[in-house]
Amino acid sequence: MIIGITGLIGSGKSTAARILSEHGAALIDADKIARQVIELYPALLKKLVRCFGHDILTPSGRLRRKKLAALAFADEQATQQLNLLTHPHIAREIKTQTKRAVRQGLLVVVDAALLLDSAIEKDVDLILVIHAGEEIRLKRLLKRGMAASDAGRRMCAQLPFAEFRRRADRLILNNGSRMSLENKLVTFLEKIAAVSPGIG
Repeated sequence: MIIGITGLIGSGKSTAARILSEHGAALIDADKIARQVIELYPALLKKLVRCFGHDILTPSGRLRRKKLAALAFADEQATQQLNLLTHPHIAREIKTQTKRAVRQGLLVVVDAALLLDSAIEKDVDLILVIHAGEEIRLKRLLKRGMAASDAGRRMCAQLPFAEFRRRADRLILNNGSRMSLENKLVTFLEKIAAVSPGIG
């Protein structure tokens, strides 16, 4: 089974994905893949430079990710342009890694913030949405060291929660501790194992 895990920024979806991996799932991390594809596809980096300018590069020609993020999340059009350039490469690599894990008979978790905005959605068997209240999400982002203005832009750039809730097969609320989240995820895995032979 392939589980797509997503949620609004600051919801704790990546923490949830790591917990599931600790319980035996193969973790496919879309953010990690997004970093890798730019190194794998030099032509993609050139396109990003043409779109967002040479300021996104260091003097040695490497990508300044924070600078790219600041520009890409400045407005909706810029965000869409970034997604248009990067999503096909990311989706292709996710599919490759997912197929490899499925062949090994593993439960697969695809951690992807943009799961619902991309072609990845059609390749998963179940969509698990992790959610937390807006104030809690903002506090988590600030604790990571993100500027309030940057956090606000990123939060506004995502789909509304109503859309996540509508398209979720399962929804887990993560307003508490990591242990509380882990307990909920263990229960989730037990329910999945009950209806999917070979998982658990």
